[in-house]
Amino acid sequence: MNKNKEKKNNIFFQLFSSLAWISFSTAVIIVASVAYNYLFQKEEGDNEQLVLSQILEDHQLNNMDSAGQRVLSIVESEDARAELIAKFLERHSSPMTPHDYYGQKLVEIADRHGLDFRLLPAIAMQESNLCRVTNSQAPNNCLGFGIHSRGTLDFEDYAAGFERAARELKQNYIDQGLDTVDLIESKYTPSSNGSWANSVNQWMAEIRYDDRDLGRSEKINSNVLEYAN
Repeated sequence: MNKNKEKKNNIFFQLFSSLAWISFSTAVIIVASVAYNYLFQKEEGDNEQLVLSQILEDHQLNNMDSAGQRVLSIVESEDARAELIAKFLERHSSPMTPHDYYGQKLVEIADRHGLDFRLLPAIAMQESNLCRVTNSQAPNNCLGFGIHSRGTLDFEDYAAGFERAARELKQNYIDQGLDTVDLIESKYTPSSNGSWANSVNQWMAEIRYDDRDLGRSEKINSNVLEYAN
């Protein structure tokens, strides 16, 4: 009798142990699966970080001394933003050459007037295909600025045109509360049905991601002070 009882207890114990082991193994598999998915998704998300943020972070890390103190600020180290603009000019075969020179020049102008560094090249892309198609009476006016029935405004070179437009955009648009591309459109080109703003937002997104396809898919109504100095 005791032997039968002991045998039953052994069988019960073995069954219990097997079930416990199966439950434990299942729990481990589930936890591992959840952890893997989390890490995979996180890595995938990390890979989708903005190109701009990655470049700026690299510049920030490179500008540390041995004590971990900043040697230069991100704004002082303008190569990151200038590089993005230069690549944008090159990608669209702009006659604004050397591209790296104008990349740096457009950043300097944007900083001087407190604009997002992407705004001027984005408008130039919309208005003149980055200076490829300009008014014959205003070959250095890449922004369509001051070209209307009352006359045609031209400049001594590309940079002078961007300088004048930046000053006007800051004083007569942004300082008046028109601080998004959609709001700027309402005054800059009031006859547009939204297509102008849609395109400018696309070009700003393209510069931000350094990618034409992402420019199309990730465009938003950009705040023109987002990356202002």
